[in-house]
Amino acid sequence: MVYESVARVFRSESGKMLDKVTMTSRTARGNFSHIYKNLFTFILICLPCKFCQAEKMYVDVKTLDLLVDETRLFKFIQIGEYNETLSVTAQIQHPDIVQFVPSTINIPAVEQPNTTAELAYDICAYGRSPGHSEVTFSASPTDVVKLDSIFMRITVMHSKAIYVISYIMGWIYFVAWSVSFYPQIYINFKRKSVVGLNFDFLALNVMGFTMYSLFNCGLFFSKEIQTEYFSRHPRGLNPVQLNDVFFSLHAVFATIITIIQCVIYEREDQRVSMTGRGILTVFVGVVIVTASLAAASILEWLDFLYYCSYIKLSITLIKYIPQAYMNYKRKSTVGWSIGNIFLDFVGGFLSILQMTLNAYNYNDWVSFFGDATKFGLGLFSLVFDIFFILQHYVFYREHSDYINVKSEDELTYLMDNRYYSGDEAFLVNFWNGDEKKYNMDVKV
Repeated sequence: MVYESVARVFRSESGKMLDKVTMTSRTARGNFSHIYKNLFTFILICLPCKFCQAEKMYVDVKTLDLLVDETRLFKFIQIGEYNETLSVTAQIQHPDIVQFVPSTINIPAVEQPNTTAELAYDICAYGRSPGHSEVTFSASPTDVVKLDSIFMRITVMHSKAIYVISYIMGWIYFVAWSVSFYPQIYINFKRKSVVGLNFDFLALNVMGFTMYSLFNCGLFFSKEIQTEYFSRHPRGLNPVQLNDVFFSLHAVFATIITIIQCVIYEREDQRVSMTGRGILTVFVGVVIVTASLAAASILEWLDFLYYCSYIKLSITLIKYIPQAYMNYKRKSTVGWSIGNIFLDFVGGFLSILQMTLNAYNYNDWVSFFGDATKFGLGLFSLVFDIFFILQHYVFYREHSDYINVKSEDELTYLMDNRYYSGDEAFLVNFWNGDEKKYNMDVKV
């Protein structure tokens, strides 16, 4: 009985102790759960303030054009507040060109940050001297916010008038170069003949402008190629504009029209020379190889476009030589449009003049002489234009144009009614095939 009583008491007391332990365990779990919830809430509140705002600072302008001694206001925008004091400083590439006031923005800490608050800070940009400068921004402490994506391009110029003149010149030479294809097309149509127009020049021209079109269209329309370009030049601008695309495609179209004229009009025994075919074969081979490498992901498509541009530059250097040599060999420029040369000369001259004005306006002579390719090609084209003008008006000016005659009756009619000035020769195309069709020395 005693043992049973003791056992009952022991079981009763041990049960109470077990209940207390269970209740204590539940209370502890509840307390820990409460602590975890508070900690999780704290992390959710603090993380946006310190990390999630990394891309929520920006400037309201990316490019800024100033005159010397001119000031311009822009805004530095902050989205969201911080629980730490920040200092944002402008890193100016050329402090002698542009100055910011203030150069550092102090952002105070907030105990209870509002992650959606929008704050704006005014910064004054002052143009000190002509030139170009990039501006980036950095923050201190560096682990709170990243400002790598924020940058500006500042241009300080001598004169707004020179800028406007340069802009107008750009459109004038764009129009001149675009129209320059049509005098040759008109002459071919009028004469119903392409005798005197060198086929090597045409073949090289259509190849060059096709490469130029590939380069322009690729960089202008392809998002993938644009991504490749900006990954290499994160602060650069797309070098291809819409007018570049239009000019190159229009040039291909006009050159193809001229080639079609060579097929349907009288051409005598003219054809693309073996030298011209060899050069074109090399260029086509380069295109095929580089395109295959790009398709196999060995080469990026941007590099393929660069190879296309190199082909265009090479063709520009050599394409005038066959026509100049043909004029020399024939001692005549008949069939070669001097209007094309004049328009090309106007375009090239205005292009170089625009480069000169820009170099003075932005005090950027390093870029003027440093861009040897653009300057050299422009000057090279001008030299050939001058040479063609000398051929037409000085060296071979005694050789005049032809009136196309398709029958003896038409020839008799023109002679009887004097439909010629005395300085013209008749292009007779109804002789037998064994006879020489074009006697360049005989005039009527």
